[in-house]
Amino acid sequence: MKSILITVEGPIGIGKTSLARELHQTCGVQLLEEIVYENPFLGKFYENIEEWSFQLEMFFLCNRYKQLQDIHSHYLNQGISVVSDYNIFKNTIFAKRTLSDNNLPKYLKIYDILTEDLPQAHLVIYLTASIDTVMKRIAIRDREVERTMDVGYMENLIADYNEFMDEFEKHHPDVPVIKFNCDELDFVHRPEDRQWMMEQILPRIEELRKK
Repeated sequence: MKSILITVEGPIGIGKTSLARELHQTCGVQLLEEIVYENPFLGKFYENIEEWSFQLEMFFLCNRYKQLQDIHSHYLNQGISVVSDYNIFKNTIFAKRTLSDNNLPKYLKIYDILTEDLPQAHLVIYLTASIDTVMKRIAIRDREVERTMDVGYMENLIADYNEFMDEFEKHHPDVPVIKFNCDELDFVHRPEDRQWMMEQILPRIEELRKK
């Protein structure tokens, strides 16, 4: 079977890493988790988005670029499939929301250069939910850097994600997208929800690996 890249996407706190870990254990694919809390600008960003957004986004872009380079060399090129708890395209979603008119064009140029030859997802799993659900789950996990997170920022981010994914499906009809509404599903705490989601995902993974 061929190696594939599976990416899990959605707003902050929606459960991307939990689902990626579940797929790693269930399918035996390599797990890639993004580096988030090692970003020295994250806490400052949540306190002052305008001041720290460019530094934050550049740090994330460079780290994700290096991670994807590594998985391409060490796993995908060796016939080993990978599940990641992010897709590199998320960089543009966040950048368009947070960067100034002066910095955004510069950032997008760098993004295009760095991502030109990176591996692209064969399958995208998209988790979405209302602002109430997202904020409740962020509060439950109670991470210090997220305690000052602005609700308005998160609400806009959810809308940005939904709009981006609609456009992504239109422009990438060859990349299957599986969507889950996490207002109705809590796969972290309800085994029956987790099992149902696996029943939707696993056949698609097997199908892609056999192509």
